[in-house]
Amino acid sequence: MSRAITSSQRTRRSARAARLHPAYVGCSGWNYRAWRGELYPAGLPARRWLEHYAERFPTVEVNTTFYRLIERSAVERWIEQTPAGFVFAVKGSRYLTHVKRLADMRRGVDRFYERIAPLARTGRLGCVLWQLPETFHRDEDRLAAALGALPDGRHAFEFRHRSWFVPEVYSLLREHDAALVIGDHPERHFQTFERTAAWRYVRFHFGTRGRGGNYSENELRTWAARLHEWRREGEVYAYFNNDWLSIKSRKPLAVDNALLLKRLLARLKASESGER
Repeated sequence: MSRAITSSQRTRRSARAARLHPAYVGCSGWNYRAWRGELYPAGLPARRWLEHYAERFPTVEVNTTFYRLIERSAVERWIEQTPAGFVFAVKGSRYLTHVKRLADMRRGVDRFYERIAPLARTGRLGCVLWQLPETFHRDEDRLAAALGALPDGRHAFEFRHRSWFVPEVYSLLREHDAALVIGDHPERHFQTFERTAAWRYVRFHFGTRGRGGNYSENELRTWAARLHEWRREGEVYAYFNNDWLSIKSRKPLAVDNALLLKRLLARLKASESGER
């Protein structure tokens, strides 16, 4: 026999839900021609794609900054095209991570941050992602020097060689509240869920149970439950990098997967607060 929920129980549930930190779910980039006619109306000009994207998601991971120095005017337009609560995760320069391999970071970091300064100034910069190449093996001295050269703010490191996943590296990251990126890919069995910061960063590269890199609903339910627990501890940033079209539906996987994960997290929060 079911019992009615008392007002005190509702209050406790609401307080518990209110303690949850934000979980920002989005895609790795937004400027994909293949998304025209799916996420973007067929006649919508590309200059308005970010504006339309921001109607569906609260965040985006910027990839263009990985390949080249962005113009400040472009960054200012990003701010104009998105609502006040929208946050950007910006991918650090490939020159610093893949060419310099974290050596002599300070000058390059200064130039990089000068270009994205409008995001920091307006409080729209969520964090900066530093993705290292698979051929870059563990070098604790370089990592320590790089962490010391970075400005204040949130930094996340994605390691793609197994040698980095050791306690010594985790300790270095913790000293700077830098997040170990959880790069989800079936071929990276060495990836751990180690918490190294007061916040989390997840990149969804390739689903395990779906077809062609898609994340199945059961897979996303598992991730939703995991992220829901993590957001009790701090903010969570989660981005889907499987930006190609579904083999079956011809819809963009990243968009469909991100929207479903976003809905699942909303349901978990609602159920915890007693909403129907």
